[in-house]
Order: sequence, then C-alpha cells, then structure tokens
Amino acid sequence: MSLNHIRPWRNIYRRKSRQIMVGNVPVGGDAPISVQTMTNTLTTDIKGTIAQVQAAADAGADIVRVSVPDEASAKALREIVRNVSVPIVADIHFHYKRGIEAAEAGAACLRINPGNIGDEKRVKEVIKAARDYNCSIRIGVNAGSLEKHLLDKYGEPCPDAMVESGLDHIKILQDNDFHEFKISCKASDVFMAAAAYQQLAEATDAPIHLGITEAGGLISGTVKSAIGMGNLLWMGIGDTIRVSLSADPVEEVKMGFEILKSLGLRHRGVNIISCPSCARQGFDVIKTVEALEKRLEHIKTPMSLSIIGCVVNGPGEALMTDVGFTGGGAGSGMVYLAGKQSHKQSNVDMIDHIVEQVERRAAEIEAKGDLAAE
Repeated sequence: MSLNHIRPWRNIYRRKSRQIMVGNVPVGGDAPISVQTMTNTLTTDIKGTIAQVQAAADAGADIVRVSVPDEASAKALREIVRNVSVPIVADIHFHYKRGIEAAEAGAACLRINPGNIGDEKRVKEVIKAARDYNCSIRIGVNAGSLEKHLLDKYGEPCPDAMVESGLDHIKILQDNDFHEFKISCKASDVFMAAAAYQQLAEATDAPIHLGITEAGGLISGTVKSAIGMGNLLWMGIGDTIRVSLSADPVEEVKMGFEILKSLGLRHRGVNIISCPSCARQGFDVIKTVEALEKRLEHIKTPMSLSIIGCVVNGPGEALMTDVGFTGGGAGSGMVYLAGKQSHKQSNVDMIDHIVEQVERRAAEIEAKGDLAAE
C-alpha cells in the first residue's frame, strides 16, 4: 500500500513519455519501469541461451537482449524466441542485414547503434523490416562509438555529441513515419551519462532506456549504476533500465530491482531491512541475513522483513514491516507480525521460523490482493 499521499517527500514525478510496446511489455507512459538484462552465451548455443534467458526471466527480467553478430546467430534467434517467456531484443552492430533477419526471426525489438549501423539508406531498410514484422527499435547511443563527424565537431565524446547523435537518428525514424522507438545515451562515465540523459529527456518524449554502460564488476558496477541511474530515476527520468555488470545476467536483474525498490518504483519480493551488527547483537545478524536472502528468493510477493540484532532500533523497525525479528537476550528474540509484537523465538531455529512466517504472510497478502508483484 502506498503512503505517498501522507508522505509527499517520497513522491517521484515521472517524466511524461510516449508508450511503446516491446512484445507484450509496455515501455513508457505510466507503465512500470521495466528491468532488462543481456545474455552472454553464444547465441548459436541455442540451448544455453534459452536457459540463460529463462533464468533471467525467473529472476524477474521483463525483457532480455540477445546479441546477433552473424547470420548463424540470426537463424538461432528464431528458435530462441519460440522457447522463452519474455520479449527478446536483438542487439545489432555493424551489419544492418542482421537487423532485418532478426525482425524476420521474431525479435520484439531491434537495438541499433547509430555510430556503426551504416548510412541512412541501411537504417531505412531496418525500419522497413521493423514495421513489417511489428518490431520496436531502440536507438542505442554509446559514448565509445560515436559517429566520426560528431567526434570531429566536438573533439571528444561528450553529452552534447551523444544527444545530437540520438536526435539525428530519431529524425530518421520519424521522417520514415516510424514512432515505435525508445532511446538510450550510455557512457561508462557517470557524469557524462547523467548529463546526456537529462538533455535527452528535455529534447524528446520518446521512452528512455537507462544504463551506465561497462559499469564494472558486481560491486563497483552496481554502485556506479545505482548512483547514475538512481539520481535520474529520482528526477523521474527512465522508462526501462539495465544494470550492466561483468557478472551473471541474473545478478543484473536482481540489482535492477533493488535500485527500483529502494526508490519505491517497483515492488517485487522480500525487502530485508537489517542492521550492520555490533557488540549488542543477540544473534549473528550477518550470517542470518545471508541465509534468509537465499531462502527467500522464491518469494515474489512484495513485502518487508526486518532483522535487527538488538532492542535499540529493532522494535521501531519491526513496527513498519510485515515480519520482524529483534534480538534479545538468553538465546531468543521477539517476532513481530504485521507491525505488532507477537511471540518469542529461540535463536536456534529462528531462520526456519522466520521463513515460515514470511511465507505465511506472503500467502495472506496474495489472498487479500493487497499487493501484487509488479
């Protein structure tokens, strides 16, 4: 249940964008901000790619991108699309014919990079294929692959050059009466990406795909993405996101949801509120939270769980969560349910007991229809 009507400082007013469809997923307008990832298998490894797409979908991915670097990959894409449950975006670089083949193979969206797809004539052929096969298009501008004439004009990659590239290619699509497109302006530099996206948001009503490209490993990349995308999302900019990590695509999905959950923009699964632990803790908070994160991955219902080591902040946090456990003394703690003190529980089997309480509360929420995973 949203409390924004009584807590106005929590409100995020999203930028008004046009809505397009990526397969059966709406992007833009008032649609939930969708979470994307990209496979890192060889696309010609059909079985492995399907397995990775489904793993990402099980983690909550709304859309998954697959690279199509050659004709064999385009042929494999047809089989992949038929055997997965989420829309597939075909990632196209250099060879415009791969875009045409991907559209024919059933891709829901074509991601083209203006800096390397070729001249306007080739882009027009990709547009025709997208229209013929009901594909949307993402214009994907990257600081690292800007067109030569823009690098000559600006001297180096910069927000102005990125936005000019994006707007030039928007014009090509619009001149060809094609409007089912979204756009990104990615850079590995957080400041450059944020500045480009802010300019872009003012210059077009197209849905915006947010990302800090080549962000890094799981920890560093998540931090950079959370800072860059988090600030833009807070400003209301962004209709779909990808957290680009040198890590398993499932981790990208998880981190994407964590960023959106922290801002109240998506609600999926258990939000664990836990203390960093100290000498006052009545149980091992760190190991308990690690175990609970794994044990509760199957819960999709939006709900909150507080795990606090002592009574300093524990009772107060528990009053605001669906389920809470606060460390006490003599080897036991207090369980809170729906914000109310319920019963004591020994530390020995507390993890099993908390999992049981969370599962029960999730079932109650689903039965009442109070909240649904979104």
